Amino acid sequence: MNFEIFRGILIPFLGTSLGAACVFFMRKTLHFGVQRALTGFAAGVMTAASVWSLLIPAMEQESGMGRLAFIPAAVGFSLGILFLLTLDHIVPHLHMNSTEPEGKRSRLKRTTMLVLAVTLHNIPEGMAVGVVYAGLATDNVAISSAGALALSLGIAIQNFPEGAIISLPLRAEGMSKPKAFACGVLSGVVEPIGAVITVLLAALILPVLPYLLSFAAGAMIYVVVEELIPEMSEKPHSNIGTVFFAVGFVLMMSLDVALS
Repeated sequence: MNFEIFRGILIPFLGTSLGAACVFFMRKTLHFGVQRALTGFAAGVMTAASVWSLLIPAMEQESGMGRLAFIPAAVGFSLGILFLLTLDHIVPHLHMNSTEPEGKRSRLKRTTMLVLAVTLHNIPEGMAVGVVYAGLATDNVAISSAGALALSLGIAIQNFPEGAIISLPLRAEGMSKPKAFACGVLSGVVEPIGAVITVLLAALILPVLPYLLSFAAGAMIYVVVEELIPEMSEKPHSNIGTVFFAVGFVLMMSLDVALS
């Protein structure tokens, strides 16, 4: 694994860690409007990344199939949705501003389930970065170094508020600042671990790379639709989430096109 790939894998994790560090400098809670704006921003980044960084490269790689080039992307996308849907039903977790846990019943602490919810959110992001850099490691023509870096930077940007969104509520629940920071960081560890494993298996996954790219896209869109959009649309009514969704979408789209 060369330095470029190693750096690209760690950039999103750095974003989560820096966001979690906000617990040392900010109040115990985020203003509801700020939290909604950050959630909308993350949703916009993930949606654009799914299209420009994952689905379009997946279809370009299968351009030899002509009009049927969409089939691998459609299959992989659907499997990604089903994968996250299954995890959502199995893993006990608690979404922000919610009192009803989801997944299997358990006796886990509320704070633990909050961390698990963000960890679930981070799984598809780690998969996306890993799959893209695995394609880069095998010199896949559909994936450029700049395009892979754009994806890493985009996810890191949306991971920053994500880190704050997990560490600050944990502090508000009574957890110490160092422990809340550690939990915020640990919630993002799944990203580089998953990405490294994917890159190490690059030679094996090359034949099914279009399916894996779209699989990661499906998993990310599941998180956007099932978790982020409902959170940014909670009452009382506000358009701030929608506005920041557009900001995140345009930023990620611009990064991907400008750097590719």
